[in-house]
Amino acid sequence: MKKIINVYKKIGETPLEALNKFKSKNPDYKNIKMGYAGRLDPMAEGVLIALVGEENKKIKKYMNLDKEYNAEILIGFSSDTNDVLGIAEKGKNLDKEELIKLIKKTIKEFKGKYNQKIPKYSSYKIKGKPMFHYALKNIDIKEIRKEVIIKKLKINSIESISSKKLLNYILNKIKKVKGNFRQEKIAKKWEKLLKNKQEKFLVLNLIISCSSGTYIRAIADELGDKINNKALLLSLKRTKVGKFNINNSLKT
Repeated sequence: MKKIINVYKKIGETPLEALNKFKSKNPDYKNIKMGYAGRLDPMAEGVLIALVGEENKKIKKYMNLDKEYNAEILIGFSSDTNDVLGIAEKGKNLDKEELIKLIKKTIKEFKGKYNQKIPKYSSYKIKGKPMFHYALKNIDIKEIRKEVIIKKLKINSIESISSKKLLNYILNKIKKVKGNFRQEKIAKKWEKLLKNKQEKFLVLNLIISCSSGTYIRAIADELGDKINNKALLLSLKRTKVGKFNINNSLKT
């Protein structure tokens, strides 16, 4: 029996659901304690490090491993969760060529150390409760920032996407999420915002290597602020956790 398993978490699953699915397909692990090091949001996919039995006692060691992501950032929208699984708002319609130049210049500012604003819809705990607990109850809490390190940041592409294609993509992702995440309300808002099928929006595709605890959707949100517009995380794939690579992830 393995002590560490590199599991591929799919879009729509919580980490716990991914582990339960693994257990259902691998009966030898059914009654064994399993935990995970490094949460992935429901809309994200990729490497999830599962710890088996006594290995859970070393969780801090695995939690502190560097991460690598392939991220898509949608320009021109924001949401209360900083990704597409949130109540969205539309930004400004700016000149595309000027916007691309500004994005290329601004994104470099994130490399190195910086104090990142922790999203209010996150599992970061305040007074023993995750921040999303307060957000769901509309309880205002003090802004929390922490130092993170962006070690590598590479632009793969900046491309346009039509509102029709974008809406279909977002709605299909939302449908994959189980549980109560306000899906119906969120989907209706996206349908309203993207009703003009002729509009086009920019999508920034990045590779990001960073320290543990970095919120990629916070980078998206802060990028929107820096370019005097809005931005949110459209998709996220975790490709590495320490030495554990997505190419070796076990799909369930």
